[in-house]
Amino acid sequence: MKKILLALFALYLLVPASYGQNDEIAPKSLGVSFFFNDFTTPQRIRTTSLSKVLADRNFAKLRQMSPGLSLNYFQGVGKHVDFAGSLSGSFVNYPMPNKVFFNNNFLLEGTASLHLKMTTEKYWLQPYLSLGVGVHKYQVYYGATLPLGVGMKIRLLDEAHMFINSNYRVPLTTETANYHLHHSIGFAGRLSKKKEAPKVIEPPKPPSDRDGDGIIDDNDKCPDVKGLAKYDGCPIPDTDKDGINDEEDKCPTVPGLARYQGCPIPDTDKDGINDEEDKCPTVPGVARYQGCPIPDTDKDGTNDEEDKCVTIPGPKENFGCPIISEEIKKKVSVAAKNILFITGSAKLNAKSFKGLNEVAQIMKDNPGMSLAIDGHTDNVGSDEKNQILSDNRANSVKAYLVSKGVEESRISATGHGETMPIADNKTAAGRQQNRRSELNLSYYQ
Repeated sequence: MKKILLALFALYLLVPASYGQNDEIAPKSLGVSFFFNDFTTPQRIRTTSLSKVLADRNFAKLRQMSPGLSLNYFQGVGKHVDFAGSLSGSFVNYPMPNKVFFNNNFLLEGTASLHLKMTTEKYWLQPYLSLGVGVHKYQVYYGATLPLGVGMKIRLLDEAHMFINSNYRVPLTTETANYHLHHSIGFAGRLSKKKEAPKVIEPPKPPSDRDGDGIIDDNDKCPDVKGLAKYDGCPIPDTDKDGINDEEDKCPTVPGLARYQGCPIPDTDKDGINDEEDKCPTVPGVARYQGCPIPDTDKDGTNDEEDKCVTIPGPKENFGCPIISEEIKKKVSVAAKNILFITGSAKLNAKSFKGLNEVAQIMKDNPGMSLAIDGHTDNVGSDEKNQILSDNRANSVKAYLVSKGVEESRISATGHGETMPIADNKTAAGRQQNRRSELNLSYYQ
């Protein structure tokens, strides 16, 4: 018992009665923990060896350990040293030397130890080594141990922390104590509120004017930038952030350019294209024509995008193309009906010339006009021969008109063979109608 009292007194001398507030020193805290006492593993180590237990992984199972609860107290002694005290209770069949117990009895343990921390309270993780002294009461027996161990403290908040500890308890009273391991995990909360650092009252300083604009900093809304009194010590504002101050900016709320006195590039015709990019700044237009209206090349009132005859004037109702008169249509229709060929060939009959001459003259008098020639046959003969014959006859008509001075590019010639009959090929009259040439005038380009 004297040994126990001496050990506790020595530990008490190491703990100061009070200490100054320091954020790196642990505050007083109280906690609870759950623990296991392991008498089996130390027994195996002592009967064999530590290396053999490690090699065989011959550690005690949880069922071979005795659980219990502890009440814990912590107090910082220095930046790297904490004092820890605990009072623990568990039910165990204590393997006391030279004594045999047949039932689990209550074991009351108390320890006082120092935690030698690798880090201070500034860090959330604080590993430590522990060294202390422990006492216990088991039935009518008192004993003392020397707890040696390792652990870690995990700071969760300023007010709470978690701790994990494992120590090897060496008996000091060899007749009433035995070697055992003590593994614990628990949580602790701070007992007092964190003290705020005392406020340092500085003596009043003379008024300062850091930017030297004649306005003291207390009254200066822009103390580091020279300004004017009417703007509370700030420079002349630039509301729209365009680099031109509001006093010189004619458009202070809209970003602009200096050459337009702070206003944006103007859009005189309000077409969404500014004057610097608008080739027609006074006439509304579209972007694809660089701000100009859609052009009307032939000035017929129908713009080029809607005009099917861009270079030839014509009314809107005819898509900007001239309307072909009924008289011209009639002459061309008559000419088409009188186009005749030598039987079985593509050679024009002389009776065709009069009508074709009139068509050629119409084409020359109307230089924007185009002509489509379509050749057709009856179904006498093979499809292939009829197709070739219709192609040749259509091209024969085209060649005649070109010979009369009509540009070849204005004429298209297409043969359709027997594919587009307008009458029954079973009768002679029907076949005659199907052997035809069609002439179609148009202005569409």
